[in-house]
Amino acid sequence: MELCNPSVIRSLLGEEGTHLKKAYGQNFLIRPEVPARIADDCTDEPHSMILEIGPGIGCLTQELSARYDRVVAVEIDTSLLPILDKTLADFSNVTVINEDVMKVDLAALVGEYSEGRPVSVCANLPYYITTPILMALLESGVAFRSITVMVQAEVATRLCARAGDSDYGAITAVLGYYGETRRLFTVGASSFLPPPKVNSAVVRIDLYDRPRYVPKDKKLFFSLIRAAFEMRRKTLVNAISAKLPYTKEQISEALRSLGLPEQIRGERLSTADFCALADALSELAK
Repeated sequence: MELCNPSVIRSLLGEEGTHLKKAYGQNFLIRPEVPARIADDCTDEPHSMILEIGPGIGCLTQELSARYDRVVAVEIDTSLLPILDKTLADFSNVTVINEDVMKVDLAALVGEYSEGRPVSVCANLPYYITTPILMALLESGVAFRSITVMVQAEVATRLCARAGDSDYGAITAVLGYYGETRRLFTVGASSFLPPPKVNSAVVRIDLYDRPRYVPKDKKLFFSLIRAAFEMRRKTLVNAISAKLPYTKEQISEALRSLGLPEQIRGERLSTADFCALADALSELAK
């Protein structure tokens, strides 16, 4: 069954009386080379369990199943379950779970299905919920090896930006704490049914086995990033003093101790810089 064939997609949806749901950001891939490439690139370990988010009608799921030991696909849309029953009937290493990934106990799910295998994530994420899902995965406590997602091209640029880039933001700095992010390839709007208004891109986050940055006060570290980008047009001194219980003098002193100018803005600081700043402020607070 050619699951990237527009006629097949329409037929499967029609048979079950299912319609595309804008609320779930549904767009189905119609170029088979795209899910094949995503599956190839999502991890380097063939004996993995892959957690797929939003399998849709199963085109990426099939490709993942052919390459990896175990695939667990979490699908929020109940109306797609009868379709997945058909399209994945011949794939014995796939389990479909009808849940909202934002409400699932990811640690328990992985514990139940991974059977000791390394675990990676692969997903075609709805544009409107990309950041919340990424943060849910990163904060779950699960030792994922990698997270590969297809997102809006503009979002991909933001996720992969470097300190000082115009697209660098809070999510970029936070991702730097968890791992290394790289853009794999671009997927044009014409690759989907219906075509979205923008292009997409596939991004892979390789998570650190051991933390590369270990702030003395993790809560302060993340609070600094949030404060810096909530008021990104302001200098760090003004942004942090407006949001956190530090005086401008203390923040200036901490910046000077790191060799950073007092007029610097948050978008100029790397993840390592934010970690160092958090440590410097922690020392001043003693």
